[in-house]
Amino acid sequence: MNMAAEMERYLEFCRYRKQLNHNTLKAYRIDLTQYLKFIKDEPLQRSRIEDYITNLHKAYKQKTVKRKIASLKAFYKYLEEEERLPSSNPFDKIKVKFKEAEVLPRIIPRGDIERLLNYMYTIKNDREPSDFICRDLLIVEMLFATGVRVYELSNLKRESIDLERGIINIMGKGGKERYVQIGNEDVLKLMRKYDKARKEYFPKDSSGFFFLNRLGGRFTEQSIRLMIKKYARLSGAAVHITPHMFRHSVATYLLEEGVDIMYIQKILGHSSLKTTQIYLHIASNVQMEILKRLHPRNRMRILTAA
Repeated sequence: MNMAAEMERYLEFCRYRKQLNHNTLKAYRIDLTQYLKFIKDEPLQRSRIEDYITNLHKAYKQKTVKRKIASLKAFYKYLEEEERLPSSNPFDKIKVKFKEAEVLPRIIPRGDIERLLNYMYTIKNDREPSDFICRDLLIVEMLFATGVRVYELSNLKRESIDLERGIINIMGKGGKERYVQIGNEDVLKLMRKYDKARKEYFPKDSSGFFFLNRLGGRFTEQSIRLMIKKYARLSGAAVHITPHMFRHSVATYLLEEGVDIMYIQKILGHSSLKTTQIYLHIASNVQMEILKRLHPRNRMRILTAA
């Protein structure tokens, strides 16, 4: 059985049939290539898979191990369904348990978000609309306005944006679509201003991407990370800021404002409410304040002992 050829067939299936995004396909390729390098051309035996899983635990953190095993299980499930395995699925008898330490998402302090935005607006007001500061500022505003993932924003198409109503069609994980509303008028004005400058700067744009680099190509995820890192440093932010921290911050601050967690789940595009519930731990400060100020016990007349 040529496992390398089976892997290519599987990745092609994931791309065209399951319509998985580029980042997911890239992760699958890395994980499966690593596995095939380990087992080489040996027969598909449960013992070799067990050895590989043990090696993963030695080399990586639990979260990474969990992802790599999930990639492998999905691959074997595909081979089983396509009836390409010479025998039964070796994963059927492998039990893997994880005891992950709960890592709470890191958020950006509100003061740092204000500091970053004020710094970038100051620069924008001193420059021409066609300058790329308008693009950079809009990226930061939209990350905070919508909580989108950085690759969702990088791959956003112009045709997916309704500038009149402020509605954006986001293509999320697994090709799942969701609509996000831009509710701030200042952000909407900036979007329209950038769109106008974008058309003037790239009148013959054929890529369709909303955020473009200086050559007219897609403004990549890595470029967004570096851009935010630069402006965060220049603004004097107290913490290291990444694009994904805006996502965590949006969820946490919406919870603190009393927004129902199910709405936040839809906004972020989480397939499971369990994923969203981790933000409940971060928003505990507000919960504590509510109990201190509003609990009915505070208004009861109780004759306590001296």
